[in-house]
Amino acid sequence: SLLMNNMSTFEEYFYKNIGLKIREYRKKQKLTQEKLSEILGLNYKYIGHVERCERKISFKVLAQIIEYFKVQPYEFFTFNIKYNY
Repeated sequence: SLLMNNMSTFEEYFYKNIGLKIREYRKKQKLTQEKLSEILGLNYKYIGHVERCERKISFKVLAQIIEYFKVQPYEFFTFNIKYNY
């Protein structure tokens, strides 16, 4: 994706997994990318870009998403893929 070239390996891992988590919680709620973007007051393509790791999510938006889905931070940041240092 577009951002990958400018990211460290860990940063790429981190943003990619955040995108996967957002997609997971969004699909559980049966929301489209556009609908979640609208709910959060963002450009309708924003969530799609974040999920595909084409755009870095801001901490402010990430906090809004975690709060919207009413998920504990430790659950949100428990990624299915282990990072190899």
